[in-house]
Amino acid sequence: MKKVAYMPLALAMLLAMPSCGEKADPVDDREQAPAGISVSPESISAEQKGGECSLTVTSPSRPSATSGADWITVQDGVYNKDTYKITYTVKVAAYGDYGSRSGEITISAGTLSKTVPVTQEGRIKPETPDTDISTIPVTSGATEEAQSLYNYLLSNYGSKMISGIMANVNWNHTEADKVGKAVGKYPALNCYDFIHILYSGANWINYSDITPVKEWADAGGIVALMWHFNVPKSQAAPGAVDGVTCTPSETSFKAANVFVDGSWEQVWFDYYVDKVADVILKLQEAGIAALWRPFHEAAGNYYALNWNGSAWFWWGADGPETYKKIWNRLQDAFYAKGVRNLIWVWTAQDYNGDPASYGSDAAYYPGDDRVDIVGRDLYGKGADANLTEFISAQTAYPNKMIALSENGKDGGTEYGLMSEVWSAGALWSWFMPWYGSNMPGTSWWQDALNCENVITRDQVDL
Repeated sequence: MKKVAYMPLALAMLLAMPSCGEKADPVDDREQAPAGISVSPESISAEQKGGECSLTVTSPSRPSATSGADWITVQDGVYNKDTYKITYTVKVAAYGDYGSRSGEITISAGTLSKTVPVTQEGRIKPETPDTDISTIPVTSGATEEAQSLYNYLLSNYGSKMISGIMANVNWNHTEADKVGKAVGKYPALNCYDFIHILYSGANWINYSDITPVKEWADAGGIVALMWHFNVPKSQAAPGAVDGVTCTPSETSFKAANVFVDGSWEQVWFDYYVDKVADVILKLQEAGIAALWRPFHEAAGNYYALNWNGSAWFWWGADGPETYKKIWNRLQDAFYAKGVRNLIWVWTAQDYNGDPASYGSDAAYYPGDDRVDIVGRDLYGKGADANLTEFISAQTAYPNKMIALSENGKDGGTEYGLMSEVWSAGALWSWFMPWYGSNMPGTSWWQDALNCENVITRDQVDL
C-alpha cells in the first residue's frame, strides 16, 4: 500500500489565505441591467378632476420623459444607478368638457423608447331631466302671458339656464344696470321685493307706480317677485308703524293666529295680502306675468342636524302645517281677487350644500297642485355642492322644474362659476345672485353671462 502524506489542517488554512498585498473579489449587489425599457403602470387612466399619479421606469441608462399634451405634466425624479429605476410624478389637469381625451408620455433612453398612453374621461353631458312636468301652471285660467312664461321656462329646462339678479332691496333694477354696464350684457331676470309695501305711497317708495317693472319687461326681461312680509314687533293695526320685522324672535306676531277670527294677526295679514294683490293686478293689466316666490326658506335651519335649528321667518316658526295654511290663504286670496298672472315658486331649504348636516324639509311643501317650481337657495358653494342640491331637489320633486332661487357670495367665499355648475350637471332653471355684499364680482358675471348655456336678457324670446 502506498503511504499518503497528510498536511496539517492549520497549515492548509494558512496557505489558502491571500497574501497581504492581495484583495478579495468585491461582491456586486447591483441588479442586472435591463435590455430594454419597462414602465409601471403601463397606461394611466386619469381622474376627471385631475391630480397626480406616479410612473416608475426601469431602463439601462437614465431616461427622459416628455409629453406632447399640454394637460399632462411630467416632473423629473432621481435615477437610481443600482436598481436602474426612476419614478416620475405625472400631473394631469382637470377636464371639464364632455366625452374623453387621450395623450401619451414618451420615455427615451439612448436609442430605446417607449410610450405610456394617458386617457381621461370628461364630464357626463347633461341631459334634459327625466321628469313628468305639467305643461299647465297651477293657476286655473292663467293669463296668456303667464302661460307663455311657463312655456318658455319649460322649453329651456335642462338645455339652458336663465340668468337672474335680485333688485337692491325693493322696486328697482339698479343692480341689473350695474352688471349690464360692467359686462355688456344684462341678466335675463330681475326680482323685485315687496318688503316695503307697508310704506307704499311715501315719496321714496310707491309700489302702485309700476314703472320700474314695466321698464324691465319692455326691455325684454323676465319679471320675478318676492316678499319679505314684515309684521309689527308688537300688536298694531295696519299702517305705518315703528319697529317691523319678519324674524320670529323679534315679534309677538304668531302665524297660527292668522286663522283666529278677529285677531290682530289676521287683520294685519289680510290687509297687506290685499294691498300686494292690487299691485300685481296692475302688472296683470299691463300684460306682465311674473315668477312669484312668497314665504321663502320656510324651515330655515330648523332641520339642521348638528346644531340647534330654528325657523328664520315668522311664516315658518309655527311649523309646517301652519305654514301650508298660510301659503294657501295667500294663494286663495289672490285667486279671489282675480290674480292670474303668476308662476308660483316654493323655496326648499334642505341640505344647504351639506347633506350630512341637514334633514328634509319636505313637510313644508304646499303640494304639487299649489306649486309650479321648486327653488333652492345656496351661497358660497361650488359645482359639486350645486349638483348635490339639484339632484336632491329633483329627486324629492320629480314633477317640478328646479331653480337656484338665490345664490351669491358667502362672506369672502365666492360662488362657483356658473359654467362649471352647469357642466357638473346642476341644470337649474334659473339662478339669481343676491344684492349687496353677497353679489358676485365682475369676473363671475363675465363667466356667467358669456356661458353658452346661459340666457341673457337680449336672448329672451317669450
